[in-house]
Amino acid sequence: MEGLEKLKKTPLFDCHLKAGGKIIDFGGWALPVQYTGILEEHHCVRQRAGLFDVSHMGEVRVEGRGALRYLQHLVANDVSRLSPGQICYAHMLYPNGGTVDDLLVYRLAEQEFFIVINAANTAKDVAWMQKVALDFRDVKVYDLSAATAELALQGPLAASILQRLTSADLSKIRYYWCQRGLKVAGLLCLVSRTGYTGEDGFEIFVEPENAPALWEALLQAGRPEGLRPVGLGARDSLRFEACMPLYGQELDADTSPLEAGLERYVAFDKPDFIGKAGLLERRQAGLKKRLVGFEMVDRGIARSHYRILKGATEVGYVTSGMYSPTLARNLGLGYVPPEMAGVGSEFHVEVRGQGLLARAVPTPFYRRSRR
Repeated sequence: MEGLEKLKKTPLFDCHLKAGGKIIDFGGWALPVQYTGILEEHHCVRQRAGLFDVSHMGEVRVEGRGALRYLQHLVANDVSRLSPGQICYAHMLYPNGGTVDDLLVYRLAEQEFFIVINAANTAKDVAWMQKVALDFRDVKVYDLSAATAELALQGPLAASILQRLTSADLSKIRYYWCQRGLKVAGLLCLVSRTGYTGEDGFEIFVEPENAPALWEALLQAGRPEGLRPVGLGARDSLRFEACMPLYGQELDADTSPLEAGLERYVAFDKPDFIGKAGLLERRQAGLKKRLVGFEMVDRGIARSHYRILKGATEVGYVTSGMYSPTLARNLGLGYVPPEMAGVGSEFHVEVRGQGLLARAVPTPFYRRSRR
């Protein structure tokens, strides 16, 4: 634990120690990278269920008569299409089209929204949101991050485990919908059918002082099915197989949703939003790079920031790469010129000074069976 004293801790820190979590510095937070092992925890989520502490994520409430108009200007997706209880994935953009952050927008009521933002971007995002709000009347933006704990229960058995702790019919909560005021183990929670693993599952928001009791209740309820706590290592490998972007790797201030292959989340038919003109300029000028999924043909693992080569020329870079535990293949994501992004295109990835052959493949790498 030496060196971790000054790090921020979630309400579940003692629970991680009790469970044998290996604590690391994750962007200023003391969080578990693993408990029993990354591969074991990864397979547990794919085959049964895993429980994650994601209380380091940021949460913001937006409310008021001008809330919808404000959010329509703030994010690129069309929030007006959401019914109360519905959620959408969206991007906040800079005027030039680069990404401030990717996030989830929950519509809790006609004039009340709940936004989940990336932990590393919380301070920056909140400042950006509050600055934009100055131009809107009847809008209030509240940072709820310190007053909110978040647990993620993910995997094919997640619904059956959670159902034991609530009288609510979870089958009525559809994918990318939520229900607030739901009692789980006797505790009031906001429950959404969302996740960052590519599996079915739920993200559960609760008051920080109730988080340890909820954590223990979930583990107890799921023990017969083999539910176990899961750390950051498997969280990354799971999202990678599902090709869910990670801010700072697939997305950043210089990269727009267009280059990242996320244009389906951009509502160009909206009259205007921050970054719309920048996106249109990029599209008209022709994109300079596109995100591609690839498999290593030669033996080797592509890692973030490794160079992508065409012959001896550097043409792109790896954003994420690793051995895929589910597919048993060395896979990667990276940016290359658009003409090299087609499935079957070949290039080399520089690994320890040696160019290793890679081939573009379809994404996502993993897609769960929807039985």
